[in-house]
Amino acid sequence: MDDACHRRTTCRLCAGTHLSQVLSLAPTPPANAFVSKDRLSQTQQTFPLDIFFCEDCHHVQLLDVVDPAVLFENYVYVSGTSPVFVKHFDDYAAFVIDQYGPEAGSLVFDIGSNDGTLLKTFKKAGHRVLGVDPAKDIAAQASAGGIETITGFFSDTMAKQIRSDHGAAGVITANNVFAHIDDLGGVLDGIRALLADDGVFVFEVSYLVDVFEDTLFDTIYHEHLAYHAVGPLVSFMDAHDMELIGAERVSSHGGSLRAIAQKKGGARQVAASVRALMDLENKMGLDRAETYRDFGARIETLKGELSTLLRDKKSQGRSIAAFGAPAKATTLMYHFGIGDDVIDFIVDDSPLKQGLYSPGMHIPVVPSSAIYDRKPDDIVILAWNFAAPIMEKHKSFLDSGGCFIVPLPTVEIY
Repeated sequence: MDDACHRRTTCRLCAGTHLSQVLSLAPTPPANAFVSKDRLSQTQQTFPLDIFFCEDCHHVQLLDVVDPAVLFENYVYVSGTSPVFVKHFDDYAAFVIDQYGPEAGSLVFDIGSNDGTLLKTFKKAGHRVLGVDPAKDIAAQASAGGIETITGFFSDTMAKQIRSDHGAAGVITANNVFAHIDDLGGVLDGIRALLADDGVFVFEVSYLVDVFEDTLFDTIYHEHLAYHAVGPLVSFMDAHDMELIGAERVSSHGGSLRAIAQKKGGARQVAASVRALMDLENKMGLDRAETYRDFGARIETLKGELSTLLRDKKSQGRSIAAFGAPAKATTLMYHFGIGDDVIDFIVDDSPLKQGLYSPGMHIPVVPSSAIYDRKPDDIVILAWNFAAPIMEKHKSFLDSGGCFIVPLPTVEIY
């Protein structure tokens, strides 16, 4: 290890020390570490992707922590470029307002607010909004676009300053970031400090049930330190004077958990969904280390299937491109050994990624027009959770004789 990465020795939910390594994926560079052409000669450092199971609270996590400044300060993912996610966040805001009824004009605070896509919806509904995000350029653009955004990492100190300046928050959200935080206890204490007594904390994370059921191993990368299930979250919240009052499965990112919490002793009752999902997790064996070792064997079966398919196609002289350069693609390509000897170029609709090269593999990322200019024979959809809209949008590629390959949850050819 070096200054950019260290290995913790305790569970980040319960501080337990009984930790068992249950899975080891191929080391990768940070999943969003795209590089410009002038840096192609530089070798990018890779870091371990080893998964550990806490024998005390059953939380699943990475213990190798890459410096958050390395991961997030020059982030290139924005929510607003995906129509699917814009719609998801519209529905998300409507859910919070309908179910939990924050007062008109109350403060909605978003941790990891990115380009402000979610907060725009709350603002339209008449709420005051404020975000925080460590990605300097994206935070500046969000503020310029009318969504006030603090640049930095949320903390207990920041929470107290925000409460002093803006008042308590009726709603605090954290979407696809609650898995990114090493000091989860400190952040949850900050959330409690900022939250109004009758407020709610709502967050979405990739759900361990879906990761396990559908072999979504590529959601494991250095930004995702925690792989959440309801059982460990219930005890974690309780230890920080918070209470998990709702939990439901949503479809985003191939399967996520939407969790709702309040201050302990709050007026709202705990929904039956919390116990129902805990029972499901136990039935699946997510409270046992050996379950995750079986998971590793399933990943290796998928690896053999996809690698053989692509290399057979390449040996036939077929050209292969990829669609989508999400963070998950870095894990999949490294663990399956699919590099520039297989993939000629990657298409992505985000202008922030176009013109750059993929982390470590250094495969060029180009606009979707390249599909029709360069006419590949096959396209692997690395952004597999958006496979349906991608194939619908590029139906002309199929009609002209092209082939789409979806790698997960199972290898499918269209």
